[in-house]
Amino acid sequence: MQERQVDIAIIGAGTAGLGAYRAAKQHGGEVVMIESGPYGTTCARVGCMPSKLLIAAAEAAHQARHTDLFGVHVEGRIRVDGEAVMDRVKRERDRFVGFVVDSVERLPEADRLRGHARFVDPHTLIVDEHTRVHAKRIVIATGSRPSYPDFFHAAGDRLVVNDDLFEWNDLPASVAIFGPGVIGLELGQALHRLGVRIRLFGVGGALGSLQDPDLRAYADRTFNREFYVDPDAKVETIERDGEAVVITFIERGSGKRLTERFDYLLAATGRRPNVDRLDIDQAHLALDERGIPDFSPHTLQCRNADGGPSHIFIAGDANQQLPLLHEASDEGRIAGDNAGRYPELRAAQRRAPLAVVFSDPQMASVGLGYAELERRHGGCDCLAMGEVSFEDQGRSRVMGVNRGRMRVYAEQGSGLFLGAEIFGPRAEHLAHLLAWALQQRLTVAQMLAMPFYHPVIEEGLRTALRDLNANLQLGERIVERCMECGPGD
Repeated sequence: MQERQVDIAIIGAGTAGLGAYRAAKQHGGEVVMIESGPYGTTCARVGCMPSKLLIAAAEAAHQARHTDLFGVHVEGRIRVDGEAVMDRVKRERDRFVGFVVDSVERLPEADRLRGHARFVDPHTLIVDEHTRVHAKRIVIATGSRPSYPDFFHAAGDRLVVNDDLFEWNDLPASVAIFGPGVIGLELGQALHRLGVRIRLFGVGGALGSLQDPDLRAYADRTFNREFYVDPDAKVETIERDGEAVVITFIERGSGKRLTERFDYLLAATGRRPNVDRLDIDQAHLALDERGIPDFSPHTLQCRNADGGPSHIFIAGDANQQLPLLHEASDEGRIAGDNAGRYPELRAAQRRAPLAVVFSDPQMASVGLGYAELERRHGGCDCLAMGEVSFEDQGRSRVMGVNRGRMRVYAEQGSGLFLGAEIFGPRAEHLAHLLAWALQQRLTVAQMLAMPFYHPVIEEGLRTALRDLNANLQLGERIVERCMECGPGD
């Protein structure tokens, strides 16, 4: 067995691992990046890019079917060529993956080690039984993988995850999708618009990324006008019959017990961090109930089992804190930099929270989210809210995309903008503007002083901010009156 002595070992060559490698190299010393699978990030291979390619095809089909509103009539049937759709998805996906692979392969060969790493002790890794790596510091950046309940195994080889979907050569006739979160909602709507019969089942009522119960209810009604979604479904059985998956469930609304056959069961029920195959207990780290190392969100430094600081860091999807590409990139950089400068660490300032779901209408959240804002501010009546409906918003009606609502939040007293939840057109762009405002710690008054063109969808944002500003002023007047009245009046 080969022996290697390095300053920093990075386990994983995905988005977080690459970020950690580049940051660690800035400090000099010997750095090795260990990868057991193919090069290319989750985003490029099975996440962001192929899913958006499928969504783009679905949007083209959907728009072609809905031109009558504008007096434009497409004669004849809109035909979706499933093989051509999937060919472009895979071809363009491979192009994106190729860019990532090229960037990794340009790294010095001595800095790359192939194989599965596992801990032997806090400073030692065994890689595929061929190399023993002794590292002064270690960064865990092993990513995550799809996770689903055991009873889905009844579907046999007709059980698929999003990784499998992007290897299809053609579109199936029908798919039952479990999990109306980000992945399930995006892929479910896209498949529906491409002519695939779907049913989308959930548990507990969650829908996409929306936390605000009123927005979630609005989105639920909107999606159900287009395809079947039951965020809190009652599924009784899943069985395999020949080449089909047979599902018995209670139909939402009617209460009827239905049994339907599908070509596939797509499990989109979440992801689990890839730390369970590292022999992580040998690293002597403090672990939570899920077996994930306890760590500081500011430095990404893990804690030892005795509570003290460790020389091990964890970044990206492996820590299951913020499973988003830009967050994984940031976390990789923070972990690699701190591993390089250890034991003198820097607490990094994190970017404003930003998340987007590429459904139609889109969903987006900025800031801590409705639930956390309510927890922190709602109980003391210092949370103010403003909202707008896109149903009558000018530019949205012009384009025929006038569906959705937006809610924006601010701190009573200071007028400081706190965040937003959006279900509406072009939410990805609105959310970016709001994330920039949040990171700059702007007040609502300062945001309203910014330029707004006419006619644009951003005017809807201005309407919501005006409503929020009015509620802030109302709150100030109520406080002033209470102070004038005095206690007991």
